[in-house]
Amino acid sequence: MSRIEYSAEIAELLGRVRRRPIAGWPWRPGETVPGDLPVKQSWGWLFVPDGRVLTLVNPKDGVVSLPGGSLEPEDDGDPGAALAREAAEEAQALIGRPYYLGYLYDRVGSANGGHECARVRMAAPLRAVGPTAPDPASGRHYRRLLVAPGLAVELLGWGAPGLRQARVAVSAAVLELGVPAAANETIEELPHTGMTFFH
Repeated sequence: MSRIEYSAEIAELLGRVRRRPIAGWPWRPGETVPGDLPVKQSWGWLFVPDGRVLTLVNPKDGVVSLPGGSLEPEDDGDPGAALAREAAEEAQALIGRPYYLGYLYDRVGSANGGHECARVRMAAPLRAVGPTAPDPASGRHYRRLLVAPGLAVELLGWGAPGLRQARVAVSAAVLELGVPAAANETIEELPHTGMTFFH
């Protein structure tokens, strides 16, 4: 097993990571969202060619997240459009075609005014990131890290349910994007100036 490599600056950043409590939403891999269940959020496993994924770290509170967020009227009910928009806003990311993975069933509906809803998960190629900028919705200036999917689950604090989700994402990325099943384990912060991956 290769040693995970990262800089002193990233070590300091990771030392301040705060993991969210596991929400306990059941994961429905490969299942279509039922027609009567509203889709309220879309989040993405965004892969680069060496199998790593993009994670975002809020330097103010140390919370780690995948790119994504709530569907807005301009998304016209399309989780893929919502993911592309949110990734651009949060991470200045340009993504390729997203692939549907499944959804999380939120019975409590904290994203839907207390009514049950679905939180979709997708996988997509990360084509490029532009120069870093604050998220227009929140003003947050995220740090952008590339990490192996398993480490992403650890940073997110998602435990065994997150690993099951990551496995589905990796399988789709291997099949559809041609990434390796065993990702590069180097932890890398993306440069402020941006970077191109898939052409």
